Amino acid sequence: MPDESVWGKSRGLDPAAAPYPLIRHLLDAAAMALHLWDVFLSENQRVRIAEGMGLAGDMGRARAVVGLCAGLHDVGKVSGFQFCSRRGSQYLSAELGRDRLKMCAERFGHDVAGAQSVAAVLAGLGFAGDGELRVAERLAEIIGGHHGRFHRLEDGVAAGFLGGAAWSRQRMAHAAAVHGLLGAPQTPGMFKAPAAVLVTGLVILADWLVSQEDYLRERQRRLEPALADHFQRSKRDAPHLLAEAGLARVRLQRKEFAQAYGIQGEPNPLQRSVMEELRQAVGEGRHGGLFLVTAAPGDGKSETALEAERILSEAFGTQGYAFLLPTMATSDQMHERIAQALLRQSGEDAGLTLVHSMAWLNSAHADEDLIARSVLTCDGDEVGQGSGRAEADMRPQRWLRGPKRPLLAQFAVGTIDQALMAVLPVRHNALRLLALSGKTFIVDEAHAYDPYMQVLLGRLLNWLGAYGVPVVLLSATLPASVSDRLIKEYLQGAGHGTRALSKQTFPAPYPGWLYVDGESGRATEISPPRRQEQARARGMELEVVVEPVVHGGGGARARLAVIERLLKPVSGKDGGTALVVCNTVGDAQETYLKLRERFDKRSHEQGGSVQLLHARFPGDVREARTREVTQGLGRKGPRPLRRIVVATQVVEQSLDLDADIVISDLAPLSLLLQRAGRCWRHENHWARHGYPDGRGRPAWASGPRLVVLDPIAGGGKTPPQWGEVYSEHLLSTTSRTLAGIEGGTVSIPSGVQDLVEAVHGDNEEFDWNTPGSSEAKAWTAHKGKDMAERSMAGLLAVPRARSVSALHDLHHLPGEEDEWEVSTRLGADSVRLLCAYVHEDGRVTLDLEGEHLLPQATADDTMPVPAVREVMRRTIPVRGDWLKDADLDSIAPPKSWTQHPMLADLRVLYQPVQGGSAQAVKVGGKTLRLDKDCGLVRR
Repeated sequence: MPDESVWGKSRGLDPAAAPYPLIRHLLDAAAMALHLWDVFLSENQRVRIAEGMGLAGDMGRARAVVGLCAGLHDVGKVSGFQFCSRRGSQYLSAELGRDRLKMCAERFGHDVAGAQSVAAVLAGLGFAGDGELRVAERLAEIIGGHHGRFHRLEDGVAAGFLGGAAWSRQRMAHAAAVHGLLGAPQTPGMFKAPAAVLVTGLVILADWLVSQEDYLRERQRRLEPALADHFQRSKRDAPHLLAEAGLARVRLQRKEFAQAYGIQGEPNPLQRSVMEELRQAVGEGRHGGLFLVTAAPGDGKSETALEAERILSEAFGTQGYAFLLPTMATSDQMHERIAQALLRQSGEDAGLTLVHSMAWLNSAHADEDLIARSVLTCDGDEVGQGSGRAEADMRPQRWLRGPKRPLLAQFAVGTIDQALMAVLPVRHNALRLLALSGKTFIVDEAHAYDPYMQVLLGRLLNWLGAYGVPVVLLSATLPASVSDRLIKEYLQGAGHGTRALSKQTFPAPYPGWLYVDGESGRATEISPPRRQEQARARGMELEVVVEPVVHGGGGARARLAVIERLLKPVSGKDGGTALVVCNTVGDAQETYLKLRERFDKRSHEQGGSVQLLHARFPGDVREARTREVTQGLGRKGPRPLRRIVVATQVVEQSLDLDADIVISDLAPLSLLLQRAGRCWRHENHWARHGYPDGRGRPAWASGPRLVVLDPIAGGGKTPPQWGEVYSEHLLSTTSRTLAGIEGGTVSIPSGVQDLVEAVHGDNEEFDWNTPGSSEAKAWTAHKGKDMAERSMAGLLAVPRARSVSALHDLHHLPGEEDEWEVSTRLGADSVRLLCAYVHEDGRVTLDLEGEHLLPQATADDTMPVPAVREVMRRTIPVRGDWLKDADLDSIAPPKSWTQHPMLADLRVLYQPVQGGSAQAVKVGGKTLRLDKDCGLVRR
């Protein structure tokens, strides 16, 4: 019998009672794992795990093996771990307690001890046959990986740490008790790595759910006399724990298209084609598929994706979806849309989460949502205070925060970065793969990612292909070479050979869709009649005007003078709306101030007709301004008589804007087309259903027009600061391509793909007649950067799913343990800056008026959640190299913040207040100042 003096949980429990016995915790975890198998895992996940064990025809046996993995996850605690807590060890039986000195000579993690010792345990359970040895090793890897990082089995621990014969007997007794109550499951015939990764994720989740402090305190007070009775109660408790965690699954009441999405009118031809044709294209497929939607901005790709999700989830047994986008701003916008769509389908109880690094600051989250439930882990018990492992104690609280859930929730909306972490060698990547593999996976704006992120996305698609997860990719301007690579990565994961794939291509129609079956590799595309109907319904002739400009100079060709001339009609009696898109925040701030002076003396905040939107505002201001801009230029109105919006790239993606004219700095052609997608975006809808407020376009706006401000066209050069944003080669190629547009008109959508391929396609041809020319140098630099980014991603990413041998391959970079150590974006190193105000009387406040003092920690070193939120909502993401030359003490946060996991990493700009105005602060060779109207100004 297991000795119940061997403890599993001690810290945080009732000190008047004995610690929680390890065998009880193991049974709790096993019971939760069985429940997760039954209701949390999708049918698709259950099938993939069973197939990976060679048990496709015996799901019950696969279920029991999963329960066993969870039931043995902490067997490594039957070791020197027992002596890491003075309180816990004092309850040990005399037989076990006498080995204290010998077993405490060296410290090891109990996860590593479990991986080392479980082989003998499994042999005692009958898992020791020649054909079962590799399976036993795989179970050892899972047990060793339950803290989120897989270890080399050969690393081992000192024999003394595992104790003598008495300790060995107790490990066997604990394992035998779990094994018996699970019905004595037999070893599977195999255990492939991708399936083992999912099981590890499930074990981690089960462990966390049954390690919540409230639950353990209740169980500690009332222990059933018999282990069988305890196990039965644990199984009864599991549904409530899962529901309380917000992870229970719901079934939506599917509605008709217009009702489901709150859209007036019928689905467009693209959407109807999905509803009518995709189910037949999917056919009897059993291993997922990839669905690529290509259409111009404003063609309803998001609703098209959700209609496809209905069909794909039903066909392939997934539950819910993850909808991933390029930026936090676009994620916030999409979260609102998805929330409304779920509510219209009786999904008010559906677990919907917003998943990005600052999601908890979104106004959709109440303060009480942010209070973490205490999860009593043992990460860190084995090592001294201040070590890297101790930080792991915070991690479950971030995953299991309040009633909101991130990627684990049935429905998740967030940035693509959160998904890409699944294929980087960081802790808990197995948990992310578990979260993603049960859903339909939707990626919006698939064209928006650089080569580094494209490789990571391809690697993730490879794993999802191995799991048979249906994938939806959406794009308006995706080069054929990129879509082809992504499709082949998915198919390679699904089991197709690289040699056969190298002989195939997967051209996608534009506009339209392409479906590629994961099992057969068969490609099906939208029917020609529907494609033609979509092209006619959404067709328009976009006038493209190239204006040669000079940056920083005077005269008629000065950039600001040209913009003023172009916008003059907006100031007339007919008014109108215009969108001016700048390549840098500095350009946007300068342009806004000039246009405000020229057209409306009032500021944005004062309700002026000239507005400014970019990423360098405090979070709460940016959220409010984004909402204001989208309401003013959105589909429903009310539409202002006169509005000029000056913005940066933040308006390129997923923001539903309609302007009478779009004026843009020269940018790579695919991005110019994205910006042009904000011009006359809703014209077809309004023509059918009426314009907002009954007011049509102004007389001067005779058709959609994109004006490109091109410094190259007049023989000049691009501003030096643009080189930090865009490749010189892409800009010069775009300039030449625009000059060659016949008649100055682009047919939307028929002309889009050819333009994209002309600039962004895999065209290796180059005129080397003048190898030393600036164009040649720009081409070489562009290709070199592309290759370097792809190589870097390939080195960092975990191996492809079918290339993994040992699970340690998923953590192959020594020391790269935590999510903040490996970036999903190259050059994305940034810090969050809080702009504070130092008043003449010495007070430091969050506001210029001096009404909100900088909050301080309480006497017990805690920060109230509302105070943390108030601070974080005012922070601004800035490039880390801006502060590299700063005196660290001059930008350090208050000392009472240093122990807080979020506030400690902030940098603070202490702006002196003189005469009621904030003064600029010199940081390195530049000055920084937060302007109420313009945002953070750097000069």
